[in-house]
Amino acid sequence: MNTPAQPDRIIIFDTTLRDGEQSPGATLNVDEKLTIARQLAKLGVDVIEAGFPYASSGDFEAVQKIAQVVGVESGPTICGLARATRQDIKAAAEALKPAAKHRIHTFIATSDIHLEYKLKKTRQEVIEIASEMVAYAKSLVDDVEFSPEDAGRSDPEFLYQVLERAIAAGATTINIPDTVGYTTPSEFGAIIRGIKENVPNIDQAIISVHGHNDLGLAVANFLEAVKNGARQLECTINGIGERAGNAALEELVMALHVRRQYYNPFLGRAVDSEEPLTNIDTRQIYKTSRLVSSLTGMLVQPNKAIVGANAFSHESGIHQDGVLKNKRTYEIMDAQLIGLTDNQIVLGKLSGRNAFRTRLQELGFELSETELNKAFVKFKELADKKKEITDWDLEAIVNDEIQQAPELFRLEFVQVSCGNQARPTATITLRTPTGEELTDAAIGTGPVDAVYKAINRVVNVPNQLIEFSVQSVTAGIDAIGEVTIRLKHKERIYSGHAANTDIIVASAQAYVNALNRLYGALQRNESSQKPTLAQELTAPDASTVGSAKI
Repeated sequence: MNTPAQPDRIIIFDTTLRDGEQSPGATLNVDEKLTIARQLAKLGVDVIEAGFPYASSGDFEAVQKIAQVVGVESGPTICGLARATRQDIKAAAEALKPAAKHRIHTFIATSDIHLEYKLKKTRQEVIEIASEMVAYAKSLVDDVEFSPEDAGRSDPEFLYQVLERAIAAGATTINIPDTVGYTTPSEFGAIIRGIKENVPNIDQAIISVHGHNDLGLAVANFLEAVKNGARQLECTINGIGERAGNAALEELVMALHVRRQYYNPFLGRAVDSEEPLTNIDTRQIYKTSRLVSSLTGMLVQPNKAIVGANAFSHESGIHQDGVLKNKRTYEIMDAQLIGLTDNQIVLGKLSGRNAFRTRLQELGFELSETELNKAFVKFKELADKKKEITDWDLEAIVNDEIQQAPELFRLEFVQVSCGNQARPTATITLRTPTGEELTDAAIGTGPVDAVYKAINRVVNVPNQLIEFSVQSVTAGIDAIGEVTIRLKHKERIYSGHAANTDIIVASAQAYVNALNRLYGALQRNESSQKPTLAQELTAPDASTVGSAKI
């Protein structure tokens, strides 16, 4: 019999790498997913939903690699999503094997509209499938989570029956998804309360919640769920995800932190308890937000709560006057709590390697000797161009180094000519994988377009540029510009990222990085003859039930 202890804290289940990656244009490769997973572990999330192993061999490999590298004994639980089918569950179990703590998250829809139009099954058939597949997952792993998809629009009495059977079959976490972001806070709270009161064996499982932000209510719904007994929150960094996204991790964590005296009694604590309600290291929030934004290419809006550029800015004279007298007049939290710092001039061109390494360690970065050496060279180059080096500059340098693609083509030279009375022209020189240097030129509609056309003439790999974004790291004319781009080739998306004080150089380098990922994938495909275990386990099967969304 499952008897998990009901925690007096909130479990943070991060699904940035699974549901967050379902955001249009936010596809991540294996290395990018691993980079984010490492940072999520530093952030202190309890569970990382690393992907949907059966969806593709790429997703299988990503989940497996995260399980190997991040799923250590002292790290988070690594979770894989699986529809309520044997092949999905088998693939998830295989991918998760390397993790010290692993969880299979299986689901099937329970709303009448899904049963009639998508599953074409009766309620009794769904109950039997849920029970059988949870039991099968339980035979492979100890930790099983079950979700009734579209629970927010499901008949409560039927929902209670499904959950009771799933728990009896071995589910230790019961997740209640508001799949389409339909419910209001009072309704969602009532659903959780109803489950607590009407599912006889609910004390044998943790109640979790998952929700989308279609009406802008996801965070409010989750906080109401906490008051009614939910103890796990499934969320994403920056709130990314399908359609309008998911409940934002940073907003939930900081709401629970700032208002913990309000929420303490709902978790059986004394009102004035200062114990954190989550295991999250809030000082890692801003850095995690920046990393996810950079790798996905999804910029954070300036007025975004907690991590937006304006979150701690004050324009009004009345507000400025109050803040100068006492920050608490208009700030309910300290910017340093999420990892922002008032330290502006950190290092200069005369600073040495040891000072550089020490400051990076203070900022929470752990680089290998090779990565540190490359980052230090870039720091010195930047210090020759800028008088003031900020922590944000240092983060840009390090993130740029961490996110580099394998160097197949190397940008050696880029030069552009443009103006209001001139035709934008670019000349580039690339070093090819064979070591040969090739130079070419092109005319474009603008300087970046000209650069990309010139690079394409050398690399000669068909692709479609589907996204180009530029973001300034700091204020000022000498600010570092970060460029993130996405290329599409045969329905697969490849990203590139670069940072430089020269936005044209950053644009060129980001494009070369993306092309290197594309070119490397093409080489791997050509050299791959025998199907891998991942490919065998993720081969299409006509017997699938449901869809890959909760």
